[in-house]
Amino acid sequence: MILTVTINPLLERRLFFNNVSLGKSQRAFDENFYAGGKGINVSRQLNFLGLKNHAFTFLGGNNGKILRHCLQKDKIDFTVVSTKSETRIADLIIEKENKRVTTFFGLNSKITSDEVSDFKLKLDKMIQNCSTVVFAGSSPCEETDDIFSFGINLASEYDKISILDSYGSHLEKSYQAKPTIVHNNISEIENSLNIDLSSEENKINFLLDLNKQGIKWAFLTDGENPIYASKFDFIYKVEFPKVEVFDSTGSGDAFTAGVAYSVDNSLVFEDTLKLSTKLGMLNATMIETCEVERNLLDDFDPQITIIPIGKKMKLINDSPTT
Repeated sequence: MILTVTINPLLERRLFFNNVSLGKSQRAFDENFYAGGKGINVSRQLNFLGLKNHAFTFLGGNNGKILRHCLQKDKIDFTVVSTKSETRIADLIIEKENKRVTTFFGLNSKITSDEVSDFKLKLDKMIQNCSTVVFAGSSPCEETDDIFSFGINLASEYDKISILDSYGSHLEKSYQAKPTIVHNNISEIENSLNIDLSSEENKINFLLDLNKQGIKWAFLTDGENPIYASKFDFIYKVEFPKVEVFDSTGSGDAFTAGVAYSVDNSLVFEDTLKLSTKLGMLNATMIETCEVERNLLDDFDPQITIIPIGKKMKLINDSPTT
């Protein structure tokens, strides 16, 4: 079973318009609530792939009650630690004609030290009962900044695969805990670590540095631009065709779900890259987040080119556990 950990969940209030004119009164033709947060998105996509998983998160206040209902509606199995603080919320303005989404984020939750301690205690037990654990998303406050590094260390102690897809001031400390696999968006890394990854050389050196730190697989995504990935000290560039984008929100989470699915099913690295890239591409064409159906995925056959940079790819015995 795969465990997903989200410490900064998001209740999305989605308002639908044909189009929006700024500075004027607007009337939505539809609205709904949606469960958000990177790890929760990963769980949703894993459900659509038919892979058993469990989501672990914080929930609090009325927003937390609504988000809990959304998780139940999505048939996502979950465990929560209750908080005194309200779960954060965002308003998504969705324009159908323009195929444009604008998001307004509310304030992060303020998690107490006692709530963090309770979360860590439960996390310890849950990691022991999973095969792979995905730590995804941002940290809402200083009190929660060490949860991911704490969990990654637990995963190592219990010989579990850990996947990190996060950003923010805690990212460097999370890297230092040596997750098995990392996936990051280029701009998120640049902003979190105050580094420049604009050139191919810088991307390659960054991937090699992650490998030297003990991270076995790493993936750098950048929207419609090529993906750079490493398997130990093997480096690859992945090129793929452009798609008509409706909303790219969650494409990185769909990619991470593909990595988790591949690891759980012992796919070779090349197939992991192809599956994860396809999931990210398909997600960008949809208004829904991480709801790529298996039949749609199987029928989708874009030209994905994997280019080794330096050493050649080996296709056997390349699991991150070996």
